[in-house]
Amino acid sequence: MKVIAIGCDHAGYELKERLKSELTEMGHEVIDCGTDSTERVDYPDYGFAVGIKVSEGPADLGVAVCGSGIGIGIAANKVSGIRAATVNDVETAKWAKAHNNANVLCFGERLIDPEVAVTALNAWLNEEFEGGRHEARVAKLDSKIDP
Repeated sequence: MKVIAIGCDHAGYELKERLKSELTEMGHEVIDCGTDSTERVDYPDYGFAVGIKVSEGPADLGVAVCGSGIGIGIAANKVSGIRAATVNDVETAKWAKAHNNANVLCFGERLIDPEVAVTALNAWLNEEFEGGRHEARVAKLDSKIDP
């Protein structure tokens, strides 16, 4: 059982609710970071919220949804220690964990079938980080770069 933070903007609300239900059925504890309707909101607020719950605790992992999955993923990645990956299928979800040790998975409700999203979420949750040649690369992702 894991603690998983989940959040979305208005364009990701329906898929967030579906994924939240699936996570609960799998036996995970879910922290809902909002939003709670399809009324227009700003995706960065919810990407930040998921990222903070994962970075600072109490969440082990996060899931974020917007229309494309891109904006909310960019927002989550602004939080130190977050490696958010936007995925569109099962294979990219597996690689996000295996190669990048992604700790936040992002979806675009307008771009992915809900059944594919559920399968991709499950694959990501069950995948293991490969380490090895990927460890140094992930360490670079976690480092700060000053221009």
